[in-house]
Amino acid sequence: MIVSTREWETARQELLVREKEVMRAHDALAAARRRMPWHAVGDYTFDGPEGRVSLADLFAGRSQLVLYRAFYEEGVFGWPERPCRGCSMIADHIGHLAHVHARDTTVVFASRAPQADIAAMKARMGWTVPWYTITDSFDRDHGVDEWHGTNVFVRGPEGVFRSYFVQNRGDESLGTTWSILDLTPTGRREEWEDSPAGTPQGKPYEWWDWHDGYVDAAPPPEWLEKVEGGIAAFRGCSCGRPGGSGTG
Repeated sequence: MIVSTREWETARQELLVREKEVMRAHDALAAARRRMPWHAVGDYTFDGPEGRVSLADLFAGRSQLVLYRAFYEEGVFGWPERPCRGCSMIADHIGHLAHVHARDTTVVFASRAPQADIAAMKARMGWTVPWYTITDSFDRDHGVDEWHGTNVFVRGPEGVFRSYFVQNRGDESLGTTWSILDLTPTGRREEWEDSPAGTPQGKPYEWWDWHDGYVDAAPPPEWLEKVEGGIAAFRGCSCGRPGGSGTG
C-alpha cells in the first residue's frame, strides 16, 4: 500500500506506541530476571587452550559468566569443519566482548569436541570467543545435553551459583552487548534499570568506550559532558519517557 508522507508518519507513530510497550515489557522481564534466585552448582572441569580448567576458572576473574552450549562434535552435521548451523549463526552474532567485560561479565562457548578441532574450526570460521571442551556431566546437569542453551552463573566467596537458563528460541537474541547483559544478575548497571538494592549503577552511555579503549581510569570529562548533553536532549524529546530511562 502506497500512502502520503503524512499518512506514513501517522502509521509509524501508531506502531511506535506498540513498540514502546514491548520494549518496556522487555525491561520488566530483565528486572525480574535480575531477581531470580540462585542455586549452588558443583565442580565441573573443561579442557581449554591452556589445559584443564574448572567452571570457576571460566569466569576469567570476573563475577558473572554467560556460557553458551554449542553443538560441535562428532555426529553433528558439518563436523569437523563446522558446528551445527544454528549454533554457528549464534556465534556469528557475538559482538566484541570488551564491552561485556567492562560490566564484569565473561562470555564463553562450550562443546564436546576436542580442543584441537575447536582451534581449527575457530580459525576457519573467524571466531575469537573463548571455546572450551566439556569433559563431564556439565551438559546433562544443566539442560544442554540434547539441545543448545545459555546458562548464566555468578561467582562469589561462597562458590559458583546458577542464576538463569534459556534455550530454544530464547537463544536467538544472544549476541549484542545489551542482550547478554540483560541475562545477568547485575544487568547493564545503568541507573534507569530496576535492579535489586546494592547493584552498582551509573549513568547510561557514561561507561561506553571503544572496544580497545577500556581502562581502569574514569571516563574523560569531555565524554561525560557529551553524555549529560545527550541525556538532557533525550529527556526533552517527545519520544522519551518522563524522567528518561535510556530504554525509549
